[in-house]
Amino acid sequence: MHDSGRVIVAHCLVSVKPAPVTPVPAATLVLLRSRSSGAFEVLLIRRHGASKFAAGDFVFPGGKIEASDGPDDAAAWCRSVDTREAARRLGLASTPSAALGHWVGVIRETFEEVGILLAYAPDGRPVRLDGERYAGYRKACQADHHAFWDMLRAERLTLATDALVYFAHWITPEIQPLRFDTRFFAAAMPEGQEAVADEREITEVRWLGPREAIDANLRGQLSLRNPTVKNLELFDGAPSVTAALERVHGREVRTILPRVLIEGDTRRVLLPGEPGYF
Repeated sequence: MHDSGRVIVAHCLVSVKPAPVTPVPAATLVLLRSRSSGAFEVLLIRRHGASKFAAGDFVFPGGKIEASDGPDDAAAWCRSVDTREAARRLGLASTPSAALGHWVGVIRETFEEVGILLAYAPDGRPVRLDGERYAGYRKACQADHHAFWDMLRAERLTLATDALVYFAHWITPEIQPLRFDTRFFAAAMPEGQEAVADEREITEVRWLGPREAIDANLRGQLSLRNPTVKNLELFDGAPSVTAALERVHGREVRTILPRVLIEGDTRRVLLPGEPGYF
């Protein structure tokens, strides 16, 4: 505005909310194994206390999907799942190779983190891991993700992508500085293999029934993140591994993006459909 020939500029301070960080594609695997009682338990792994994400929490094996997980010939190494089918299931028609990369990536990550490999030998039977040889492959994969393909080619393996059941999709809340767009899969634990923490990203492994894990979290004896609890609840009460997998097979997968509301010192996490969610 003008005043006695002088120009007076009014400055306004506007608070601009930063745009949310783009979530990184990721995948995680719920492994289930039978107990002698006929019930079943799931594998939970404890992330290192110095991790940038979920430090010290118990989660399912898995991690970031790498570009190397979706090469042009990926389908040739997968059983019963090709790029088109993967894209249809994940709703990623525009990036079919990236879609199939979730199946490949979650198997690779599980092998790197806990030494479990869902794959078939050249004779079509589940692979039997030779301790020394596959320990070397695992170490190489941890150093360079491309080494996973070197192992597949050298051993002429086929990934057991047919054994994976895709059942959930969660995205980290927008206010978080580190975000993941995570697809959840489930599978039966392969026979003759054992889960062994890599002692790098993972410091501990535990096998617990879904309800045991949920209750331990409520008692403060086990630290679980909200998506882990909610997905454990999907399996809770199933009488067997087979029944648990059938429960989530073919379910409608809806994207879950939690909203975090901070009111004073109170922090609330809301899920789609809950009062106050927007």
